Amino acid sequence: MCVGLPAKVLKIKDGTALVDASGARREVSAELLADVDPGDYVMVHAGLAIAKITSDDASEAAAVMNNL
Repeated sequence: MCVGLPAKVLKIKDGTALVDASGARREVSAELLADVDPGDYVMVHAGLAIAKITSDDASEAAAVMNNL
């Protein structure tokens, strides 16, 4: 089973995004996604932004993770 975490993109440069995932900031590769901008939400797995998601999706995923 793979688990992705929702994160907000803070900044992006040269295919690398600085994201905030529940207060933890880290750099992840954004090269799999064609159109990501600061303020967007992404699903992160194994150091890669694998999908762009809505803020509602991010809130729902965070709630699920908090209930585990």
